[in-house]
Amino acid sequence: MDITEKKRLLDGILRELGRVVVAYSGGVDSSYLLKAAVDTLGPQNILACISIGPAEPENTYERARKIAKDLGAELTVVEAGELDDPQFTANNADRCFHCKSHLCRTLLDVAKQRGIPHVIFGTNHDDLDDFRPGNRAMKVFGIRSPLAEAGLTKNDIRELSREAGLPTANQPASPCLASRIPYGLEVTEQRLRQIDQAEGILRSFGFVEFRVRHHDTIARIEVRSQDVPKLVAEPVRSKVVERLKALGFQFVTVDLQGFRSGSLNESLSDREKKATLEP
Repeated sequence: MDITEKKRLLDGILRELGRVVVAYSGGVDSSYLLKAAVDTLGPQNILACISIGPAEPENTYERARKIAKDLGAELTVVEAGELDDPQFTANNADRCFHCKSHLCRTLLDVAKQRGIPHVIFGTNHDDLDDFRPGNRAMKVFGIRSPLAEAGLTKNDIRELSREAGLPTANQPASPCLASRIPYGLEVTEQRLRQIDQAEGILRSFGFVEFRVRHHDTIARIEVRSQDVPKLVAEPVRSKVVERLKALGFQFVTVDLQGFRSGSLNESLSDREKKATLEP
């Protein structure tokens, strides 16, 4: 199925749904989903909901707000509240399931209050093959994922976003900050703040695709392999070390494997992953 047919299928799914609450983050997938929903159903039938909390990068909201405004979509903010859930802060391998479950409940409540029959998420087709416990939460709560249902991959969505003139077309992925904390190490507001500030420091030096993994006293930096020479060259190296230590890290390291999405899942066995994804 080519991208044109996938887009036609997406439009058909949205027309079938009629009125929707869009789980919106301002990222590549949810921004395109919001654009497609507004174009297909009209802005009067769309409510974009963005979750704000300490696990979200600080630079996310203003960019997301502007995109929603440009699309003509109504935007409302919901409180994440994930740090109030001990099953989330315990940071076991099913952390994302508990976080997404809370968001699903919150958005379903908003939809009920507004008389909107459906909630949709921006899960894409690639996500279905990845280790994503949050996908199980959407199944439990009956949440639809139109992009995935239409077979649209991340590359498809970037291509369609470029055609639509969306500023997110080439935007790097920016998942929940808790995904930088190894399983078993408690998720705290302080650790999330350290990660957000540390990644802001790397961004200020011009790095685009990277992660700062929080190993308690150690900051493990992942940048693209071609960016490692820039990171370890002076004066960038010493400035990054100085500023990350000022955030409270005792040691600052560079991962020579380079950036890779979901690297903390490498510690899980196949059996642990399977157990986490099953009801």
